[in-house]
Amino acid sequence: MTANSSPQLWIYDTTLRDGTQREGLSVSIEDKLRIARRLDQLGIPFIEGGWPGANPKDVQFFWHLQEEPLTQAEIVAFCYTRRPQKTAADDPMLPAILAAGTRWVTIVGKSWDLHVTEGLRTTLAENLAMIQDTIEYLRSQGRRIIYDAEHWFDGYKRNPDYALQTLHTAISAGAEWIVLCDTNGGVLPHEITQIVTDVVNSTPSDIQLGIHTHNDSDTAVANALAGVMAGVKMVQGTINGYGERCGNANLCSLIPNLQLKLGYKCIEDNRLSQLTETSRFVSEVVNLAPDEHAPFVGRSAFAHKGGLHVSAVERNPLTYEHMQPEQVGNRRRIVISEQSGMSNVLAKARTFGIELDKNNPTTGQILQRLKVLESEGFQFEAAEASFELLMREALGSRQLFFEIKGFQVHCDLVEGKETSNALATVKVAVNGKDILEAAEGNGPVAALDAALRKALINFYPQMAQFELTDYKVRILNGHTGTRAKTRVLVESGNGHQRWTTVGVSTNILEASYQAVVEGLEYGLLLHSQAEAALSTSS
Repeated sequence: MTANSSPQLWIYDTTLRDGTQREGLSVSIEDKLRIARRLDQLGIPFIEGGWPGANPKDVQFFWHLQEEPLTQAEIVAFCYTRRPQKTAADDPMLPAILAAGTRWVTIVGKSWDLHVTEGLRTTLAENLAMIQDTIEYLRSQGRRIIYDAEHWFDGYKRNPDYALQTLHTAISAGAEWIVLCDTNGGVLPHEITQIVTDVVNSTPSDIQLGIHTHNDSDTAVANALAGVMAGVKMVQGTINGYGERCGNANLCSLIPNLQLKLGYKCIEDNRLSQLTETSRFVSEVVNLAPDEHAPFVGRSAFAHKGGLHVSAVERNPLTYEHMQPEQVGNRRRIVISEQSGMSNVLAKARTFGIELDKNNPTTGQILQRLKVLESEGFQFEAAEASFELLMREALGSRQLFFEIKGFQVHCDLVEGKETSNALATVKVAVNGKDILEAAEGNGPVAALDAALRKALINFYPQMAQFELTDYKVRILNGHTGTRAKTRVLVESGNGHQRWTTVGVSTNILEASYQAVVEGLEYGLLLHSQAEAALSTSS
């Protein structure tokens, strides 16, 4: 099937509304605008911006987009049907919807009779009137309507005749899209298939159907796919599956499944490779750690750890990969651990620009050293920068930027204070010259890091761009009490790259020292490699 003959599916993103209902997720107006523009860049056709009138933030969001519109996406305003016993023209909620200035409005109405009588506390007939009046009013104001049938599947299973009446009412009032919602997330794929088929057979052939699924049964993506196979043409979801409770259908899984596996056209082929970057961008903006094991876009989605797997993938990636990672902007990773074989080491070396020969005794020494250190508690699959330094040391190519001659850390603990003051003193040798420096911090690791930077900054001014972005501590053998061995992982960055280093010791300060020092060293290595590449290209 060629791209031109691929059936069109319409992707509807609700990250900025439904996604923000996730517990612990909060965004500013600026955050929402940044995400909207990135989704527009990805090629998402419909972006639901929020409920104007429900809060000042959403009102201002739509105002901003009126002044600086998106380039290709339709921004959509969201709201419920009018209130019972009112008219849409007099409902105080709807003027803000109109003021948002969007061409499309999504209206949510009740499909389940239980929600009508228990939630709205009104009659079934009045609910139908609310749906019809709201849609007709907005249509009279020049708006195009997407009708979200809330709790559709639960409502249909309990009272199919009334549930279908709500759809027919929305259609007769002028809705162009009818979206079937599994709001509670409890429906399974085989039920989706049957019920969507029933709706297809019960509605006019020119009505366009969509689906909106939640992940409470861990089947949101499967349910959305089942809906598409049964005839829907719009799929609603969120980036990274963000949403209330267990989340919504994850567009980062749906889009590649629909486009690469089932042959539908969701976004432009040349934009699909932006998917991984978009996923990570959104997780960064909302300040949530990315799911490293997420399908398609996760850091581990195409990671290979077992030696036999690596050897096979090196010969033919199809042996252990269901698709090319580059299609969604991801990349293959060879993971180094105690389970590694020679293939892992050779493949990993190539990612560092190092060509090794499996017959070279040094290669075997690197593998043996790796296994010994991992047995002692080191974890190189999570600290690839430390493994590259280990590899370069074995090959005799590890550059000596500085040498630590010693360090001391003193902490002042004051009862009743939430933080302690720490003073670190370091002695460092650079180019044969000894430097002694001291610095304070709000803890021993912060003080040690500050002292090292103070000692080295005059020699390596680029170090001012380095920052410690994450610090993780794990006790490896807690049954030994205070004599337990500690593993420290330190993530560092320079504004456009990140790297992780590891330290292990029975002394938490020594483990931290190892990881912090190697983090600074690796940053300098990256800088020197970048300068060398620049001078070569010029």
